[in-house]
Amino acid sequence: TVLVLGGTGRTGGRVVAQLLERGVHVRAIVRSAGKLPERVAKDPAFTEIQADLLSLKQTELVEHVRGCDAVISCLGHNISLKGVFGAPRDLVAQAVEKACRAIVATEPEVPVKFVLMSTVTVNDPAGLDSRRGAFEKGVVALIRAAMPPAKDNQRSYDFLAREIGMVNTAVQWATVRPDTLREGDVTEYDVHPQLVASLFKPDDANMANVAHFMCELVTDAEVWERWHGQLPVVVNAGG
Repeated sequence: TVLVLGGTGRTGGRVVAQLLERGVHVRAIVRSAGKLPERVAKDPAFTEIQADLLSLKQTELVEHVRGCDAVISCLGHNISLKGVFGAPRDLVAQAVEKACRAIVATEPEVPVKFVLMSTVTVNDPAGLDSRRGAFEKGVVALIRAAMPPAKDNQRSYDFLAREIGMVNTAVQWATVRPDTLREGDVTEYDVHPQLVASLFKPDDANMANVAHFMCELVTDAEVWERWHGQLPVVVNAGG
């Protein structure tokens, strides 16, 4: 059973559909009913929870998380003036912290997998992102300072890395960093442990491919063992 946050978004909707195709039971917290395709909404393995995640009482979220093997967050800010600069500016960070604390409260027997879809603007403090030179790092720092979503994404990762850490008995995590998101079906794609493209000449990543990799993370033990606690970068093959 997997709980999906942001399941009505372009990538989140693909995650929900692909999980159901794999025979996984899916719960999705959505703000408005009727946004998912009928074939998804009527699937017996799908449960729609209509609620504003940030307004949910923590006790309610704990019950929605209870019994889940994984949580996938595809939450993000709409690309519009209101979406970028409007409230809440820390949507993703609030949601990640709230969901992780709910997982901890359930006291699971085995760690629950938490997969966060992020962006390539998120910095890896371990210094693995050597692809970026001083100038690009400076540009990214300016982006984070000027664009609330970039700062929000960084704070979300920082919470996982610093507060949840690598030895938490309730939560294990992975932060997926796609490059420029595109439409398109599932194709061959590559997953890298660090950045592979310049900020000024980005690679493409089909949303369907990003969804496929996140589904692999929560359904394939070997894939999870390879990538948990890391910031894998997803790009279309040949990128």
